[in-house]
Amino acid sequence: MVTGSASGIGAATAALLRERGAYVIGCDLDDADIRADLSTPAGRRSLVEEVAARGPIDAVLAIAGGGRTGLLETNFFGAVATLEGLRPLLVQSPAPRAVAISSTSALSPMDERAVQACLDGDEAAAVSYLEADPSLAGPAGAYGVAKRALNRWVRRAAPTPEWAGAGIALNIVAPGVVDTPAAAWIFADEATREAVESAAPQPFGGFPGRPVWVGELICWLAGADNRFVTGQIVFADGGGEAAAVGDLHWR
Repeated sequence: MVTGSASGIGAATAALLRERGAYVIGCDLDDADIRADLSTPAGRRSLVEEVAARGPIDAVLAIAGGGRTGLLETNFFGAVATLEGLRPLLVQSPAPRAVAISSTSALSPMDERAVQACLDGDEAAAVSYLEADPSLAGPAGAYGVAKRALNRWVRRAAPTPEWAGAGIALNIVAPGVVDTPAAAWIFADEATREAVESAAPQPFGGFPGRPVWVGELICWLAGADNRFVTGQIVFADGGGEAAAVGDLHWR
């Protein structure tokens, strides 16, 4: 099951899986097997109900993120609701896997109160924190908060009895700047592109990345060959995270 399947990384990943013989259930706002708006509680419930009606699944890929509305709501609360809501279907698989999509945006400075509100499950408070701070009200602020909260949620959830204890590998792929419709604003004019590229260099592979490059990693993490990797945030960003953070985590 792939959310965000109609475009970008979701579409590339769904195409790779189908080429390799998988039966893919796609979810998106439009042009998908299941149409659901994951920025809303009703849309999240609808997704879970429609997937459940189709029977057990082997993998959940929570890729949706660049929605037309509700960046915080979709990227954190929609992703978590997808993963948690479909977990009971995964346990029936001989090799259950789950992958969520984060971003190098999670490395940016942000309001930790909003991040904590996400982790507390308080959607209204998280949104209100962002709305109260003009510097965080735009897409970049909401997106970064959602992705950092998602990183922390997966790190907490992955080794628990409900996930690892049930044999479900749960990981995150965190792309850098990738050429997708959601990132089109970056490429709309040369000045913006140059500013983003200089602020977030991707020395390996160039700028921007391609959706299929990220999709290949997602497919491996979601496959039965992944027997020993869980709870990881894997940056697929051309070295952007390494350039920005260096060896900070290992000091």
